[in-house]
Amino acid sequence: MLVMKRLILGFVLTISSITNLVAQTDARAKAILAEVGKKYRSYDVIKTDFSYSINNPQANIKETQTGTLYAKSKVNKYKIVTNGQELLSDGKSQWTYLKDDKEVQVSDVDNSSNALNPAKLFTIYEKGFKYLYTGDTKANGKVYHMIDLTPLDSKNSFFKVRLKVDKATKLINSAVIFDKNGSRYTYTIKSFTPNVKVADTFFAFDAKKYPGVEVVDLR
Repeated sequence: MLVMKRLILGFVLTISSITNLVAQTDARAKAILAEVGKKYRSYDVIKTDFSYSINNPQANIKETQTGTLYAKSKVNKYKIVTNGQELLSDGKSQWTYLKDDKEVQVSDVDNSSNALNPAKLFTIYEKGFKYLYTGDTKANGKVYHMIDLTPLDSKNSFFKVRLKVDKATKLINSAVIFDKNGSRYTYTIKSFTPNVKVADTFFAFDAKKYPGVEVVDLR
């Protein structure tokens, strides 16, 4: 569980990616993703329930965790709540709160393309990727666009991100991150609630409300 604990909130991989010659940006993928971004930013704050899994047969790792994401779509503010931990960002700082350890770690926000978490799913394509439309698929009476993203930076930690976009809602349903070491990390959106009402302070950690919590400043 420690492996999952660190991956869900600190999803920065360090393994070199393979060449990105596989995917070339195409017009259809670009149009679909532009619709995704437009739809997402038409809301203020969104709330989603999601599941996150890691699967690596070679390492005998197969774990799944669930969580809830709150994200302010027009700025980089979010709060991710999972079992025993929270990840918050006000756009400048990021707080990783580990409840069982009574510790919160403070760091600067990492806006690079290799720092992935559920808050970035809806805009992940906008920076540092080529993208390729690979066709449609049907599941449970719905039609989904399948799009593969390939990092432009050869030093990136993963070699592909596969997005599944709901054709009707124009929202991302899932993202699978392919790591060169054989691991696959999957985020799946279980529910989506637009325009949730929360204050801006909701996206920052107030240590005064958590007496006894140790603050570790990593900035």
